[in-house]
Amino acid sequence: MLVAIHQLHYLPWLRYFEKIARADAFILLDNVQYNKNGWQNRNKIKTQQGATLLTVPVRERFGQRLDEVEINAGGRWRKKHLRTLEQSYRKAPFFEMHAGFLSQTYARDWTRLNDLNRSMLAYFVEALGIGTKIYYASDLEAPGKATERLANLIRAVQGDQYYCGAFALEAYLDAGVLEAAGIELVLQHWEAPRYAQLHGGFVGDLAVVDLLMNRGPDALAVLREGARAPLE
Repeated sequence: MLVAIHQLHYLPWLRYFEKIARADAFILLDNVQYNKNGWQNRNKIKTQQGATLLTVPVRERFGQRLDEVEINAGGRWRKKHLRTLEQSYRKAPFFEMHAGFLSQTYARDWTRLNDLNRSMLAYFVEALGIGTKIYYASDLEAPGKATERLANLIRAVQGDQYYCGAFALEAYLDAGVLEAAGIELVLQHWEAPRYAQLHGGFVGDLAVVDLLMNRGPDALAVLREGARAPLE
C-alpha cells in the first residue's frame, strides 16, 4: 500500500494534492515542529499582479509544535484574504461553486492554525473528488524521530511503500532506514499541468483554489495530467 506523508498546510498547492490523489493513504504530520519559513501558514494564488503570497499571521516561538501554533487575534487578515480571493477569481468559471465555503471560512474566528488548515484540507479533498484515506499522526502510535518516525507511521497504517518528492533524499530522508523497515521508496515525478487561467500567462503549482476556480469538476483530471514516467 502506497503512503504519502506531509505537514498540514494553508491553501495547499497542486503537488500536495497529487500526492494525496495517488496514495492509498495520506498521513498528516499535525504535531511536528512548526517551520517559520515554510508553507504551513502561507501559499500563493494568482492575482492581476501575478503570483501573490497570502500569509496567515501567527504567534509562534522557537521549537513550538504545529498543533500549538495560534493565529493572531483580529479579523484583518481574514478580510484581506477573502477580498483578495474574490477580486482574483470572481470572473473564474467556477467561482460561485466555492464562494460559499470561502465566505464561511473567513467569517470564522480561528484560534489555532491546525484547525483552519484541517478544515480547508477536508473541503478541497472533497471538492476534487479524492477518496484517499486520510490519517493524522497525532492519532497514530509511531515513536521515533526523522525517517524512523516516518517508517513507523507508514507501518501503523499497514503501508509498505512511501511516496515522496525527490528533494526529500537531499533534505531529510534516510533511504536506508526505510529499506531496513521493508518499505519501498517511490519518488514523485510530476510537473504542474497547464490549464486556462485568468490574468495573463500561465503560472504553475499555485494553491489548489486556482485550479478549482478555473476548471471545476475537471480539476482532478487536470491534476493527474502532470504525472510523468520516472527518469531513467
